Amino acid sequence: MSTPHETSIETQRTIQAPADRIFAVLCDPHGHVAIDSSGMLQGASGEPVAGVGDQFTVQMDRESLNDFPELGKYDVTVTIREFEQDALISWTVLGRIRPQIGHVYGYRLAPAQGGDTVVTSFYDWSDIAPEWRDAGIFPVLSENALRQTLGILDRTVRRGYPRN
Repeated sequence: MSTPHETSIETQRTIQAPADRIFAVLCDPHGHVAIDSSGMLQGASGEPVAGVGDQFTVQMDRESLNDFPELGKYDVTVTIREFEQDALISWTVLGRIRPQIGHVYGYRLAPAQGGDTVVTSFYDWSDIAPEWRDAGIFPVLSENALRQTLGILDRTVRRGYPRN
């Protein structure tokens, strides 16, 4: 779906579950860790989010991508940017790197036939800081990684996940 000249990626999957069950995973900090396909998200703390501006902390390990292993283990703050209950959630990641990068991740949920939900995962780096654009490291995650996360989300909604 994307080319090297684009500044965003989207992919979607139909999940056999109602939007509210899927959205509950996406609002829970531990849900983010449970569905991460990159292996970078190691843990989380904070309460489930309920609106724009809500935040939680994620413990990261960049060695999982092996692109900047010198970053090692670090914490980031996830800040909710868009929030429509059971329909849309997006966030930015604030970390120790300066200037802040400014990339956005998120999900859109839409009803599908038979009570299923079409889930669209998106990753947008169109507003990243010029220093990061010039570095040529975007996208950090591929369309395939987003697709894999949707598969893990499907399984997680059906099976559950540890909350701590």
